[in-house]
Amino acid sequence: MRPTDIHHPDYFHKVVDCQWACPAHTPVPEYIRLIAAGRYSDAYMVNWESNVFPGILGRTCDRPCEPACRRGRVEERNAEKPEPVAICRLKRVAADCKDDIRNRLPEVPKQKNGKRIALIGAGPASLTVARDLAPIGYQLEVFDGDGRAGGMIRSQIPRFRLPESVIDEEVGYILDLGVEFHAGVRIDSMKALLARDYDAVFVGSGAPRGRDLEIPGRREAAANIHIGIDWLANIAFGHVDKIGRRVIVLGGGNTAMDCCRSSRRLGGDDVKVIVRSGFDEMKASPWEKEDAVHEGIPILNYLVPKAFEHKNGKLTGMSFEKVKAVYDEKGRRRLVPTGEPDQHFECDDVLVAIGQENAFPWIERGLGIEFDQWDMPVVDKLTMQSTHPKVFFGGDAAFGPKNIIWAVAHGHDAAISIDKLCNGEDIRERPAPTVNLVSQKMGIHEWSYDNQISAEQRYKVPWKDTRITLKDIKVEVELGFDVKTAFAEAQRCLNCDVQTVFTGNLCIECDACVDICPMDCITFTPDAGEAELRARLNAPALNPTQDLYVSAPLKTGRIMAKDEDVCLHCGLCAERCPTGAWDMQKFLIEMAYAGPACRNHKPQRKAA
Repeated sequence: MRPTDIHHPDYFHKVVDCQWACPAHTPVPEYIRLIAAGRYSDAYMVNWESNVFPGILGRTCDRPCEPACRRGRVEERNAEKPEPVAICRLKRVAADCKDDIRNRLPEVPKQKNGKRIALIGAGPASLTVARDLAPIGYQLEVFDGDGRAGGMIRSQIPRFRLPESVIDEEVGYILDLGVEFHAGVRIDSMKALLARDYDAVFVGSGAPRGRDLEIPGRREAAANIHIGIDWLANIAFGHVDKIGRRVIVLGGGNTAMDCCRSSRRLGGDDVKVIVRSGFDEMKASPWEKEDAVHEGIPILNYLVPKAFEHKNGKLTGMSFEKVKAVYDEKGRRRLVPTGEPDQHFECDDVLVAIGQENAFPWIERGLGIEFDQWDMPVVDKLTMQSTHPKVFFGGDAAFGPKNIIWAVAHGHDAAISIDKLCNGEDIRERPAPTVNLVSQKMGIHEWSYDNQISAEQRYKVPWKDTRITLKDIKVEVELGFDVKTAFAEAQRCLNCDVQTVFTGNLCIECDACVDICPMDCITFTPDAGEAELRARLNAPALNPTQDLYVSAPLKTGRIMAKDEDVCLHCGLCAERCPTGAWDMQKFLIEMAYAGPACRNHKPQRKAA
């Protein structure tokens, strides 16, 4: 195999699986170490630089980082239920325990750069663009039809999951950077907006239209059939404060979970979630389903809606056809009727939460903004630019419903593009990240990080008693980790960003590192093709998605091959090595953000 180039930005970045999986590339191990050290404000700012909304995301993120956490893969060998580090909930600890960080926020230049940017929608994508561009002198105007900024963060996430005070705080940090917020101003014409001569327009209007269910009885019983996201927004803005006693929620996503749990708090004591797919196939996050079940809400699967039942114009119930999943030889699933009698459920209200769609009636055709066959804008996934050079999209408005952290990532990318466009540069030329490798050695056997590996299982976040939470829709359910538990959970992190760095010309091939490695992840062997080499290692490397660390040929002609997948980053190899061929070096990848350093410049990769 070719020797590994550890100075390529992607190599060690990919070893830090959690950061690699995070769309905003938050340096997860770095902020977890800061939490363990009690440096909560520092941990918060590490998050704020990349994901912008630490307190919000610490409660609501879809956690793409956690399935990628190597702790789960390492534990597969021993634990009955291997679980990742509670990355998301530790982020909340940083937000809950920090000091006042306003003096750490970037200063806004008094002298603007003369460029005006319009941002449509005050959700996470637009706010991220504003956060990145305000400190470098742009005049930013945010338009939103609602009276308060936040977008779907404020309108679709219930207060028992996300207190309004947290939204106000973190949205306020951005608006206070000199951003001009036009509250209650709905843009109804892109043509008119472009005529106002903005230097760029960013569309972060989300996916504001919930899908309806056109089956018999829909129109006759319309008074008690509600679109899920609209109903949640009406609760958020104080227009709805009750619902019928018997409620059916249709859909298997996170919106459905929010609808059913909100119903339990607004008077529904017989609330059911009914889904056409199986439980494991539901799009809702596992913890969202767990929370619903914890609150006594049954989830009924493999039932396809057939009709809304009504009497004299009043909804009385629903009928469903029972189906089962059948798979063909290629693994494709079909839902086929079982032949069982239809099932009937009485209800007073139905909440339809079967998906969301984009709606762009306000963007006139013929402006140079192309749309595809699904009526979605054609958007460059690298630059977030539409086919109109001045118009950019991000978040759900760009590619359909995803989640907050993806909207943040889109906002960062769009801000770089807008800044380069306004400075006459090629927006497709994206600067490479800066990479640093710094030794953590403080003495012969002492490191600047705690390399002891905790054997504890994942700690559970405590919940407030349901006898309290089910009576008040604004009472937060999760209490968050206390400081002691946060420290213990932080100790479960494997410090994946502190890398084992091998210097071949110092190696005497004594195999001391092989002998002491607790995971058998280091092997000295003759070179071979990757498939053969993976099978030949002391512990076969069975995960082909994780690269091997391979050295150049050593003095005996052998090579060193290390399985990055199961390494504990414990540093025992470096402590045992008599020549210093192994060292523990902290890897930091600094992503590019909009600004002078990003323009017309590709940072040099460096190692220390």
